[in-house]
Amino acid sequence: MRPFWLQQALEQESEALCPPLTGDQRCDVCIVGGGYTGLWTALMIKEQAPQLDVLLIEADICGAGASGRNGGCALSWSAKYFTLARLFGTAEAVRLVQESERSIAAIGEYCAANGIQCDFRMDGTLYTASNLAQMGSTDAVIAALTQQGINSFQRLAVEQVQRLAGSTRHLEGWYSPAAATVQPGRLVRGLRRVALQRGVRIFEGTAMTGLEHGAPVQVRTQRGTIKADRVVLGMNAWMARAFAQFERSVAIVSSDMVITEPCPELLREIGLDSGISVLDSRIFVHYYHNTSDGRLMLGKGGNTFAYGGRMLPVFDQPSPYLPLLRESLSEFFPALAEVPLAASWNGPSDRSVTGLPFFGRLDGQGNVFYGFGYSGSGVGPCHMGGQILSSLALGLDNPWTRSPLVKGPLGLFPPEPIRYLGSLMVRNAIRRKERAEDRGLRPRHLDVRLARFAAAAGKADKA
Repeated sequence: MRPFWLQQALEQESEALCPPLTGDQRCDVCIVGGGYTGLWTALMIKEQAPQLDVLLIEADICGAGASGRNGGCALSWSAKYFTLARLFGTAEAVRLVQESERSIAAIGEYCAANGIQCDFRMDGTLYTASNLAQMGSTDAVIAALTQQGINSFQRLAVEQVQRLAGSTRHLEGWYSPAAATVQPGRLVRGLRRVALQRGVRIFEGTAMTGLEHGAPVQVRTQRGTIKADRVVLGMNAWMARAFAQFERSVAIVSSDMVITEPCPELLREIGLDSGISVLDSRIFVHYYHNTSDGRLMLGKGGNTFAYGGRMLPVFDQPSPYLPLLRESLSEFFPALAEVPLAASWNGPSDRSVTGLPFFGRLDGQGNVFYGFGYSGSGVGPCHMGGQILSSLALGLDNPWTRSPLVKGPLGLFPPEPIRYLGSLMVRNAIRRKERAEDRGLRPRHLDVRLARFAAAAGKADKA
């Protein structure tokens, strides 16, 4: 059984699966990876250079990775402003925040123009505090955004926050209209359909088994070899496994989700009658939104860590944290405590050291490009990733190809086993700290100090 979003999308899809690649192929651009990054890149290349032969391979089916199983929250980089400014300077930070907001609107416009029925609802997002310790945690970044003239958030009265969020757990909140929610499986499968219509050749069930630099580049698969003038690698969490040089660039960690059976009347009663997304201010954030068919989806990041970047079997199974998610759902929404759950799932997220994706030229080559490290918040930024990678593949000189995002990884995690053991130590400290704060208690000093390691790595930015 596929994760809920992807399974629902496949059940409503009439298109046949694309066949695996067999035999040798030649193309102008080969894209490896059939998620948001690969598909947006393919579509943007075709828009700018329709004469190019673009071939895309996907190890499973398009959307089988993070693109078909994420939380469906399309968020901007506004809350990451401090990280952006620290890494890239004020001017580029301002540009990237603005571009991230433009990308969200552009996704909706593209879906409307191309008949992609993915429940795109640009109803905004609400960043909240769900306990006293979280209050004020958003004030500094809002002040900085305001100073730069790019703030889209407004503070709401607590009564309005609780009404919009559908829960009295929230003690304060900032609302921005520059955000959307989607049914992620329908979005990725819709992009696949449009790519096929635009002439992109897609081969599903076709994993890359090797890559040989040259002119042309050779991409090897089990049943054939692709010779391409340019190659784009959009494999996200799987990059660390495929290329040893990236093993320490990301940490593979799960985000776990549950979704209820339809309960539209109850959702209307508690006030969740729009597509707004709600996120609290803990390090491993709670996030939730309703769906157009009257369900409530709730997720929480930072649960299962993978040793050495491995793809664990649990990533393709129901969430092992189901009791924790069910408890959180009941605490936020007592009225939904008895509503049955339709599904739970999780998946691997490629967390970078900075909490931001990075892009570059593989091994310094001028015809093999990559981008990954979305750190659990790629629904909106993958559209920016498509702009970056299509610009690189087309050899353009523009703000995307000149951006410091294209300098590769901006930090490394410690080697194993230090990374894995340290991740578990920090995760458990964060859990103890936030459990104490939820109870109105003062957390242990050691737990507070350990939790700062996650904040220093960019994980405290809101998804």
